[in-house]
Amino acid sequence: MNKLINNSENIHYAAELIKKGDIVVFPTETVYGIGANALDKVAVSKIFKIKERAKDNPLIVHISSKSMLNKLVKSYSKLEEKLMDAFWPGPFTIVLKKKQEVPYEVTAGLDTIGIRMPESKVAIELISTAGVPIAAPSANISGKPSGTRLEDIEEEFKDKQLYAIDGGCSNYGIESTVVTVKENEVIILRPGSITIEDISKICSNVKYDEKIFKKVSQIETVSSPGMKYKHYAPSIPGVLIKWEKDKDIIEKVIKEIKTKKDEKIIILASRESIETAKYNNYSNINKIFNMGSKNDLKEISRNIFHLLRKIDKEDATYYIVEGIEEKGLGISIINRIIRAVEYNVV
Repeated sequence: MNKLINNSENIHYAAELIKKGDIVVFPTETVYGIGANALDKVAVSKIFKIKERAKDNPLIVHISSKSMLNKLVKSYSKLEEKLMDAFWPGPFTIVLKKKQEVPYEVTAGLDTIGIRMPESKVAIELISTAGVPIAAPSANISGKPSGTRLEDIEEEFKDKQLYAIDGGCSNYGIESTVVTVKENEVIILRPGSITIEDISKICSNVKYDEKIFKKVSQIETVSSPGMKYKHYAPSIPGVLIKWEKDKDIIEKVIKEIKTKKDEKIIILASRESIETAKYNNYSNINKIFNMGSKNDLKEISRNIFHLLRKIDKEDATYYIVEGIEEKGLGISIINRIIRAVEYNVV
């Protein structure tokens, strides 16, 4: 992988690659993306090949202005436009009816397309300079944690002839919120940094899709990435300890440590728990990773994928993740962790 310093000259070079039908790794405010011209099916197919991504997993398309919507969608309602105006640019994707010109490969054969306008200045400059919408899933091998800094994903793509723009650490650390609108009701298909509370200020009629909270079968059709396949996962097994109360969760973590006495364990815990609990007293603890403060979910959001990636660099056989309260951004974080541990929750 060839790293490009973040400057206008290199962004222009990357845009030319996109226009020629190549793919480029670039930063957004959520996670790093691996992008191609969304209207070029051959280029889009390269994304699936390099990521080893299932063909029935739709991509999100990134735009730099609302005028680009005309290339992609048939129409949108007043409520859909209201949501765009409220949350664009930003970590917010909306699913709309696509135009026929959008390749089958982008939408996995669906008649809808997920679109967002990123907040990242680098991403916006890349898209506007290329002059085409860019289809871009997270820049990682499918199933692995998304990359929130370029050094996290360099190892995966080290043997690939790819160009990547280095934009530093991602601001949010988890992928965008994805919504669809049906009969004036907003349905959250994938939770993200734009929370149900944020959306409720725009439309009082909002709910989560039931698939957010359950394991989706391989034969089900999904409208958003991140709903179906194993994702965000280290190579070793793990467990999520469900939060109830701060004192209780420490006791539950210790119980799990004792139960897994023959394992070499990594713990992901809040700063407060690390300061309070005595996890290091147990000989089977390999390492403890500080997720951040339980009172600052944005910090945990920025750290979680990076820490999940660090697990595979340690000599461990099992990992334990302390849960957090499932409200607001906490729901989005837990949504990612549940998929990382493959629904192993206690």
